[in-house]
Amino acid sequence: MHTGSLPTVGVDALTSEDFLLDVREDDEWAAGHAEGALHLPMSDFVARYGELTEAAPADGKVYVICRSGGRSAQVAQYLIQQGIDAVNVVGGMQAWESAGRPVSDGKGGTGSVI
Repeated sequence: MHTGSLPTVGVDALTSEDFLLDVREDDEWAAGHAEGALHLPMSDFVARYGELTEAAPADGKVYVICRSGGRSAQVAQYLIQQGIDAVNVVGGMQAWESAGRPVSDGKGGTGSVI
């Protein structure tokens, strides 16, 4: 699926093997996130870009997620401009939670999407 020139994917297409980048802010992440996702808030993204390049699979896709899909679209577009194979997750963590995907609070409990 493509939105303009930006590749997109629904949460139903993601597997546990996919590399997920969560660009929501710290309070949103603390409330609930996808287990195993890399958290780099959009507000710190450029300054912390090296953390992504170290963690991301060299030959794989980076699936970018936020709350609803707006911020992640901007970050995915930026990553594509940097030569990274990035895909925006449509509907974001709201769609993730609605689809019944697990949301973690990072402390062993069930999180929520705010």
